[in-house]
Amino acid sequence: MATNAAVPKRITLLHERGMWSANDDRTATAVWLGIFWVGTVAGFGVDLHRYFHENPAPPLIVHVHAVVFTTWLLILTAQVLSVVNGRIGWHRKFGWFAAGWACLMAVVGPWAVMASLAVNLHTPDFTPWFLSVNIVNLGGFVVLTAWGLALRKNPAAHKRIMMLAMVVFADPGFSRLTDYLVPGPRSVFTWFVYTFYGNFALLALMALWDWRHGRLMRQFVTGGAGVVMAYLVAWGLYFWEPWRALTLAWVETWAKVFG
Repeated sequence: MATNAAVPKRITLLHERGMWSANDDRTATAVWLGIFWVGTVAGFGVDLHRYFHENPAPPLIVHVHAVVFTTWLLILTAQVLSVVNGRIGWHRKFGWFAAGWACLMAVVGPWAVMASLAVNLHTPDFTPWFLSVNIVNLGGFVVLTAWGLALRKNPAAHKRIMMLAMVVFADPGFSRLTDYLVPGPRSVFTWFVYTFYGNFALLALMALWDWRHGRLMRQFVTGGAGVVMAYLVAWGLYFWEPWRALTLAWVETWAKVFG
């Protein structure tokens, strides 16, 4: 009697849902958060002296933004640790508070940036065209956070998209660290590397980890590609003269209206 040929196992390159235990993602998520914390603390740590001795002094909203952003980091950490410790019910309930805090960041962030630029309108280091990076960071955070919340019934995808929402805020800390270690002017290419290397390092580590373990998800690949494209757009705008003129006009208008 002829035997049936062995049916080859189907290999899924990109998953829509996690076909593995949710516990398998917990350690990796904590590691990504830990790397983010290291870059943020190191970068803002070496920048504290400059921050407290700025001339002119930062407006009050900038200090408020610092508190709001730091609180978001603590909220994110609490959410990750609650999952690591298996407190899923608490994680879900607290998640709505985290979503509300994300909305607060979406308001305070642009306000702080514009107020800070307006105060520094006539200083030598005035670079309003850096708004291209600010807009990409905040826009990416809002879009990815909303997407992550929509995916909360798909835990594996939810975790990865929420981690991507964290990744888009990696450059403020990491770039401050490189500015401290290697100060000086940047060429077009080195500016891109020095500004976004922290974001890309986290993206690459997350992708390689999932690829090695056969857990690459379509949502993560799509979101990661979107983040890369957004940074390329921010890079192009930063060195585009019409954008520089436009952002200068924005800040001048803000300074006239809000003082």
